[in-house]
Amino acid sequence: MDTLNLNQPTSRRKFLGNLAIGAATAGVGSLFNPFQAQAGITIDEAMINDADTWFNQIKGKHKIVFDVTEPNGVFPFAWPKIFLLTNEKTGTPAKECNAVVVLRHEAIPYAMKDDLWLKYKFGEVFHADDPKTNAASVRNPFWQPKEGDFQVPGIGNVNIGINELQASGVMFCVCDMALTVYSAVVAQKMNMAPADVKKEWVAGVLPGIQIVPSGVWAVGRAQERGCGYCFAG
Repeated sequence: MDTLNLNQPTSRRKFLGNLAIGAATAGVGSLFNPFQAQAGITIDEAMINDADTWFNQIKGKHKIVFDVTEPNGVFPFAWPKIFLLTNEKTGTPAKECNAVVVLRHEAIPYAMKDDLWLKYKFGEVFHADDPKTNAASVRNPFWQPKEGDFQVPGIGNVNIGINELQASGVMFCVCDMALTVYSAVVAQKMNMAPADVKKEWVAGVLPGIQIVPSGVWAVGRAQERGCGYCFAG
């Protein structure tokens, strides 16, 4: 499978070209009108209702949204932990705080199970390395990590797995628009049906992670509910 490096202008042009070809092949219509009801690119009313209800959980004293657009080492997961720890140190328990992590654009594989990382080579496609091997990851390194997987100098072991953060009240969501677009591009490269790949990716979203219409929609909803903004990668 070809890999994509969207940090390079040539690669961005190649990606957009592949995206256009994939969209035409899949019959998804114009990317300038992505909400057309073609090839699964629709905004499900039930999803919107579920997502808006999900955001109503944000009622803490201190609130923040972490905007994660691409793999960025441990930071998208370490920073929510630091937010909770330092608020506890300054007098506000974790249960009185809200941290929302929005996984969008190239960060979407972190919302999915290990078997999809292996099958679709997410580590290569999204340039996501395994912190233990420093090679393209064949697993979701932040889902149910082992004790000792993440060590911070001066602090020691830190529990920054998605499941561990969820247990501390951190909320995670993933962009449906990115799931739709990237699954179509990957499907084309693997000679698979886009609708089948998208369906498998959605089925493989981790427990407790909310699918939202788009990542930017989610960032907006979180800020409307009083969350400060932090770019996390």
